[in-house]
Amino acid sequence: MARKAPIPVCSESDRLTLHEWANSRSLEWRLVERARIILKLLDGESVKKVAESHAAGQNTIIKWRSRFVANGTKGLHDRSRSGKPVTYGKEFRDKILKTLELPPPVGQSCWDGPAIASHLKCSRDAVWRLLKKEGICLARQRSWCVSTDPEFVPKAADIIGLYLAPPQNALVISVDEKPSIQALERTTGYVLTSSKKIVQGLKSTYKRHGTLNLFAALNVATGAVHTQTTELKRRVEFLAFMDQVLSELPDGDQKEIHVILDNYCIHKRNDEWLAAHPNVTFHFTPTSASWLNQVEIWFGIMSRKALKNASFGSVKELRLAIEDFIKVYQQNAKPFVWRKREVKGSQLKNTIVNLCN
Repeated sequence: MARKAPIPVCSESDRLTLHEWANSRSLEWRLVERARIILKLLDGESVKKVAESHAAGQNTIIKWRSRFVANGTKGLHDRSRSGKPVTYGKEFRDKILKTLELPPPVGQSCWDGPAIASHLKCSRDAVWRLLKKEGICLARQRSWCVSTDPEFVPKAADIIGLYLAPPQNALVISVDEKPSIQALERTTGYVLTSSKKIVQGLKSTYKRHGTLNLFAALNVATGAVHTQTTELKRRVEFLAFMDQVLSELPDGDQKEIHVILDNYCIHKRNDEWLAAHPNVTFHFTPTSASWLNQVEIWFGIMSRKALKNASFGSVKELRLAIEDFIKVYQQNAKPFVWRKREVKGSQLKNTIVNLCN
């Protein structure tokens, strides 16, 4: 008669742990299976029967029973293994980073994955894996404009001060224009690429139906926007737009109004108009720092939502699309939270090695 294997001895804490593992939906499957095997053995089932129910060999069941008897639930975890020796380790990483500091190969303006692989005589996949791990994107770029205005600090402080701590009972508006918006008519839709991805498609040829200009005034406190489309963008149109903005403001003739503008020519030399509106003060952004003007953020949102990948059969359709966007935007308009960070040109001097260490 065959000798029956003894039932393993189990503490109460290990039994609770086994039940938790056996019913877990987040734990790795192999631990769940091993917990269920041990629980069946604890219930008195034979090794043969447990092996059949789990489609495993009897030697496998005996192995996990022995490990559990020796070390409890800790014995059900995989033991550490040396594994395959690392082919692409720290030395390979350092070689790639040093390569990126070298001048690019002849015929190329910058390094890319295949060029690095060819230079180091290694696998392209290994190069791409390392670049991805280090967060290095060779194809992506980031640019910024560093102002050389000698009065950058006082001008920037003046404008940011209006954003963060505007004068009491005063109105701060951010004004600019988006010039020459083209009414382009072209076929659009969806296309299936060779990689089986569905993307938006734009026909390369198009018809031009004219342009229009968009003036916008952003109320910094509320996020509401006042706009006007024009065919021209001269000083006459700019001042007419400002008159319209003031006429639609409550107490626009008495309230102190601060207008943030960039250095475009039509915004300058308006002393006569300012003399007629003594409650209005113009504040100009530093040279090459129009990004300090918050209305530029709104123009970016409008371009992405209403203009990108669109087709317009006429200037009238373009104007209607802009007006529709503005109506929808005004319903949920909110002030922008000023989070611009300081960017210094000296960042360009940092090396790849310094950035990755």
